[in-house]
Amino acid sequence: MFFIFLFFTSYSQNDSLLSPARDTIPKDSVSVIQHNEHEVKSISNKKESIYKLKRGVDIPIIAVGTSWSLYAFTKIYKKPAPDTTVIQGLNSNNVNALDRLAMYPYSKSLNNFSYYPFYASIPLPLIFFLSDKEMRSDFFKLSFLYWEAMSITGLLGTSATFHIDRYRPYGYFHDSHGTMENDASIGVVKNSFYAGHVQVVATPTFFLAKVYADYHPDSKIKWVFYGIASAATVSMGYMRIKAGEHFLSDVFLGAATGALAGILVPQYHKTKSTKAPDIGILPYSTGDIQGLILTYKLK
Repeated sequence: MFFIFLFFTSYSQNDSLLSPARDTIPKDSVSVIQHNEHEVKSISNKKESIYKLKRGVDIPIIAVGTSWSLYAFTKIYKKPAPDTTVIQGLNSNNVNALDRLAMYPYSKSLNNFSYYPFYASIPLPLIFFLSDKEMRSDFFKLSFLYWEAMSITGLLGTSATFHIDRYRPYGYFHDSHGTMENDASIGVVKNSFYAGHVQVVATPTFFLAKVYADYHPDSKIKWVFYGIASAATVSMGYMRIKAGEHFLSDVFLGAATGALAGILVPQYHKTKSTKAPDIGILPYSTGDIQGLILTYKLK
């Protein structure tokens, strides 16, 4: 005689898997079921990697992004100088309404100060990867993903500046001495589009926030990292606008592309968490009765 016996259990760690039917199941079958329970718990307790590298995609992206960025950097700061009459002819009335809301002459102090958070943000994720126990075990994998995010940031940012000449806001203040201090007459005045400083700050800070949240999904402070990333990005954007280096639209685009690169790269590589199965099939045998026991955990 062969049959299938189905019973349900509650999804509680304190309840025995077989408590509803333990008295009705032979000892040999109970032993088999207990062994199966142990194996399921062992599997569920094994650490699964949070991210999985996709080398066929990752390596080409990193190679192209890094190579192009290094090349473009040698070109965007050596653009041909604009004619003096071009600078003199720049008129804020020709700027769109949004960007006219925040146009400032050159500020040497703010421009110089903005480089401190710019350079400080780049190694920030690597420092946290080493300081956090969970992330430290995946340091090289996370560093590889971070490199990919930054290579995408570099590819997008340098491509925009390389192909598009947009005069910085300070170039429109051609009658101010501050403009001449920042050499509005040389090629870098064309590098307004778009805000590279803002983009570079957004990528590592949002990358760190995303990775921390993935490694510590139950942490009460994971949103603090997103708050810090947002504050750092907004602060950098404010400094670059007030320094006369970028328009509002430049900052918005830099913040968006930087944040998206920092968040989407780890998200793309994220793996699904391993869960203990809700359904189990176990053998049952006593005398001339043989069959299967189908178990299902009620959540």
